[in-house]
Amino acid sequence: MNYGYARTSTFDQQYGLEDQIQQLTKAGCDRIFSEQVSATDMEGRVEWQKLMSSLKAGDIVTITKIDRAARNIADMVSITQALDKIGASIRILDMNIDTDTPTGKLMLNIFASVAQFERDQMLVRQRIGIEAAKAKDKTLPLEERSYRGAKPTAREKAASVHALLAAGHSKEKIAKDLKIGIASVYRILKAEKAAG
Repeated sequence: MNYGYARTSTFDQQYGLEDQIQQLTKAGCDRIFSEQVSATDMEGRVEWQKLMSSLKAGDIVTITKIDRAARNIADMVSITQALDKIGASIRILDMNIDTDTPTGKLMLNIFASVAQFERDQMLVRQRIGIEAAKAKDKTLPLEERSYRGAKPTAREKAASVHALLAAGHSKEKIAKDLKIGIASVYRILKAEKAAG
């Protein structure tokens, strides 16, 4: 069976959702799961969970673009591995990738390798920059040093996170209102749980 999956981040993107559904229908999907939820909210992606639990060997999951199902290429590789275990495959329409073919699997693995290489290079450059800043500052008194590390802004907002959660706000709304990442909200809550 060919299952389609369509997703947009917010309810303001109804046209985008309808466009995806139209593309998936044209691609021959037998059933389409759709939802309007952030890609980072894995727990909130109810339709995605339903789709994954419906899959059997030989089934196909069709999406219009990688970011409809995954946050990044590494996430896409994890999804592909989960599908492999079931015996299902994924088609990505805008990249013309089908992991049911050797070429499709190769292409996805190449993209994943490039993404990992770029990330590794970014971390190397970051470490070099930090070491250079520290070396330059060693001769200065502490109060005059320019490198002190990033300010932990999210941790400073822990009390606000807990207050907003107690007031019934969703984690996504808290992140947006406090201008911090959703991952920071989860880390704050996890740290509180571990401490308690």
